[in-house]
Amino acid sequence: MAKRTFDIVVAALVLVCTLPLTLASALAVRLGSPGPIFYRAARAGVGGAPFAMLKFRTMHVAAHQGPEITAPNDARIFRAGALLRKLKLDELPQFWNVLAGDMSIVGPRPESLAIVESQYAPWMMETLAVRPGITSPGAIFGYTHADALLDPADPEGSYVAHVLGPKLAIERAYIERATFFSDLAVMLRTAWTILLVAVGRTRFALPREAREAARWHPVPGG
Repeated sequence: MAKRTFDIVVAALVLVCTLPLTLASALAVRLGSPGPIFYRAARAGVGGAPFAMLKFRTMHVAAHQGPEITAPNDARIFRAGALLRKLKLDELPQFWNVLAGDMSIVGPRPESLAIVESQYAPWMMETLAVRPGITSPGAIFGYTHADALLDPADPEGSYVAHVLGPKLAIERAYIERATFFSDLAVMLRTAWTILLVAVGRTRFALPREAREAARWHPVPGG
């Protein structure tokens, strides 16, 4: 209950405080590419139950019929969408998912239903025992390291082969020791990482959970 109360309070505050950014992002989408402002991604929630995760749309409408995983410099992403993705502004609508109870502020990033059904090993299923989150150590790993592990010619295949396992192992390691204060630390780490990316940093150390994550899957990079 304490975590849920914290999620509701923080999500409400973020939505109020970032209203100018939200409006600017919505306008950027509207001017950048014809079509709806929001994209609803089918994701696996607690226990694998499906829900619609909200994002600002960053790809041209017809492009959503292609692979779900996007490689670096994916041609389907329009210019304003690329900036929203880089600064993680495309994920601001997910605070509405938090208010609705589908997500938490900190928790494993929700995965595609198709990938959960076809690729999750038993140990990976443990990450579905808690609400998925807007951010997490695994999300930070994906933000800072995934692009280097993806093959533009086969983004989905290379994601499953090189990113999914390490990312979920980091999530699994974090779940075992997560506390209220560690969640706060993850939120600060996320904000700091986004700031560093915004000013041009491209190389990052692995999340501190990477060493423990090797119990389930080795984590490349660093």
